[in-house]
Amino acid sequence: MDPADIIGPVDGTKVPRFAGASTFARLPRVDEVGDFDVAILGAPFDGGVSYRPGARFGPSAVRQASRHLRPAYHPDVDVSPFRVLQAVDAGDVPCNPFDIDEALQQIDDHASELVSDRRRLVTIGGDHTIALATLRAVVRTHGPVAVVHFDAHLDTWDTYFGAERTHGTVFRRAAEEGLLLPDASTHVGIRGPLYDAADLVDDVRFGFSTVRAADFDRLGVAEVVGRVRERAGNAPIYLSVDIDVLDPAFAPGTGTPEMGGLTSRELLSLLRALPGEQLVAADVVEVSPPYDHAEITSLAAATVIYDVIAVMAGARSSR
Repeated sequence: MDPADIIGPVDGTKVPRFAGASTFARLPRVDEVGDFDVAILGAPFDGGVSYRPGARFGPSAVRQASRHLRPAYHPDVDVSPFRVLQAVDAGDVPCNPFDIDEALQQIDDHASELVSDRRRLVTIGGDHTIALATLRAVVRTHGPVAVVHFDAHLDTWDTYFGAERTHGTVFRRAAEEGLLLPDASTHVGIRGPLYDAADLVDDVRFGFSTVRAADFDRLGVAEVVGRVRERAGNAPIYLSVDIDVLDPAFAPGTGTPEMGGLTSRELLSLLRALPGEQLVAADVVEVSPPYDHAEITSLAAATVIYDVIAVMAGARSSR
């Protein structure tokens, strides 16, 4: 798009950040622009959780927390993202709260209307189940992808209580459906006990390499990023950020918290080093506002989304 045609967020120096539009970062709605580069879509569904509910309220809480952002210029990425990319808020999918498969189809339908070979999608969950729907939509346009998955948990288990599509089974289903490139995806931040040692063996079968949270003490951010980029190669990347990759000290408001997670600074440093030109879509999931304190988790998620868009914009502006 011509930068002169881009409509940015509401100016925080003219309208206080606690006022104005209720969209993400007070961006224009999708129906207020003629075209766009990045769409932010809410998927308020938490029918696939196995422990704490509440992620259905995630999109609205993350949008509220995003008012705190100063989105004009990102000094760490050296870009004014909303002057480079036309970003829009595409609203929420009206997810059926009682039927997982119908909700997934609804999310898929809405995401498919927004994704194209040049339009990118950032989805606010909702629980991690929603990633299966957005992956389906993205892969129909871009083909199989490399997934860069930030999470405390593998999410490649088979079933929960007989249910095949839940927040803990999403990437097994994605692999089975042929949505993932072979041996190109990486989990980052995994920690906590497992049901069985065989879980790790199964996970390798689905094409993932794992960087555990404890590995950061030995490897550091640069080495972890290097491993992720080497494994993905030049493939299109789908980024999936479960907010519980952060330690509960930095993200208490989530469904299945695990001790020993990443710090906010570590996560942002990792995100800012990803190849923005390869990022075709992203999700940020598992924010559960009822368990949050002082918007800590919602602000973390809003900042992650802003940084992801900044990385996409940085790649565009460097061409």
